Amino acid sequence: MPELPEVETVRRGLAPVMEGHVIERAENRRPDLRFPFPDRFAGRLTGVRVERLDRRAKYLLLRLENGETLLAHLGMSGRFTIHLPDRAAKPGDFAHAPGTSEKHDHVVFDMEGGARIVFNDPRRFGFMTLFPTEAEESVPFLAGLGPEPNSNAFSGPFLQSRVTGKKAPLKAALLDQRVVAGLGNIYVCEALHRAGLSPRRLAGTLGPKRADRLALAVRQVIDDAIAAGGSSLKDFASAEGELGYFQHAFRAYGREDEDCLSPACGGKIMRIVQSGRSTFFCPTCQR
Repeated sequence: MPELPEVETVRRGLAPVMEGHVIERAENRRPDLRFPFPDRFAGRLTGVRVERLDRRAKYLLLRLENGETLLAHLGMSGRFTIHLPDRAAKPGDFAHAPGTSEKHDHVVFDMEGGARIVFNDPRRFGFMTLFPTEAEESVPFLAGLGPEPNSNAFSGPFLQSRVTGKKAPLKAALLDQRVVAGLGNIYVCEALHRAGLSPRRLAGTLGPKRADRLALAVRQVIDDAIAAGGSSLKDFASAEGELGYFQHAFRAYGREDEDCLSPACGGKIMRIVQSGRSTFFCPTCQR
């Protein structure tokens, strides 16, 4: 599932063709994705200007001039793709990216200026909904989210305060969206490796120095991943169709039985299962 860096990459790709532009025509080609579309979904969007594109955790938020916000979640395989009318076709271009099909083009936005934005989702785990912007704090998907990991509100002292007394493993605590928003399996594994902390450590044992180290590692991993355009493992591509390349910088995730990349460690990455998810870490240097 795309995590914060991938969703931020999509937001940055969509912004130039959506922000400040009118949705001249919206179309949903089926009644539902993971959830049913809101009543009159296409009609409420058609003719409305997009004032701004935001992101909160793993959600895209399109702020509309009519006082509503369109919330979109990519799910497991959702992908926004921009089609520009003046883009010359080049040899090797595909009408659809490999692994996708027109039959999975479920939502289409025809924008002022000629851009067409298509949401393709083979597994249909993504979803879209509309809500009054002023009621955002009460929207179930957004209520109670922790701070963004690269915001000033996220720090070592804050992190320690949120995990004090928790008996859950440290990895599980970081995946809790109420502690910090937008982190998923990949970037938690990477941050814990950079911080030299075991995913099996009880969250409540995180002292001030370790909390500072971990908060810094989380911030650095997220910033590095955004700069790399996210990680492309199976389904993810940017709105321009480009693949992210942070997967080439993984130090832990997916590297089972490979040498640890920490200086002077000499250990090997191992894989365990926590709460049904694969965890990759080095038992030698992560304590």
